[in-house]
This record gives sequence, C-alpha cells and structure tokens, in this order.
Amino acid sequence: MEVKAIAKYIRISPRKVRLLMREIRGKKVEEALNLLAFAPQKGAPILRKLINSAVANASQYPDTDVDNLFIKHIFADEGPTLKRFRPRAMGRATRIRKRSSHLTVILDGR
Repeated sequence: MEVKAIAKYIRISPRKVRLLMREIRGKKVEEALNLLAFAPQKGAPILRKLINSAVANASQYPDTDVDNLFIKHIFADEGPTLKRFRPRAMGRATRIRKRSSHLTVILDGR
C-alpha cells in the first residue's frame, strides 16, 4: 500500500534537495534515515522530517508493516520564488531569487 507525505513552500532550492533525494531513492526507510542523519546538507533534516511524517501516515493503516517500507518515489517540484534586489556598483541592482520547493515522498511496502 502506498503512503504519501508532502511538504510545501520549503525554503530550499529544488536543485539542492534533489542531490540528497537521488541518494535515498529506492532505499529502505531505516537506511535512508541513517544516511540523512549524517548528511551535512541543509536539506537533510527537512527530508528526515518528511520521511518520518510518511511513516507516521503509514502507521495509521492497520495492514501496513512499517518495518518493510521503502522509498518508492521522492521528488522536488519548484515552488514560488521570492524576488529580492542587491545593490551593485554605479547605482545598479541585481535580482536575487530565493527559491522554494514542494517536496513529495511516496513509501510502499515490499
């Protein structure tokens, strides 16, 4: 049975969090959480929290074995971008894009 958890409007670039997602895609939940516990990236605690939320969602179903869950799909879609300006030389300004992400994880039992 598939179980899903979604985190929206997370203030991290989708490109940066996808690097971590590639590492844990297809792995068992326990193994993925161990990898994320020691990852130095900013997105690691965010993904740990999201996976724990999906496991909690799975525990609501009585026929689901939480110990046998693995990450079937995990992906990051682009959320809205905050646009800011930084002053530059000779009166100019450049745009700064503060990107956000919508993160989704789908777990399944083997």
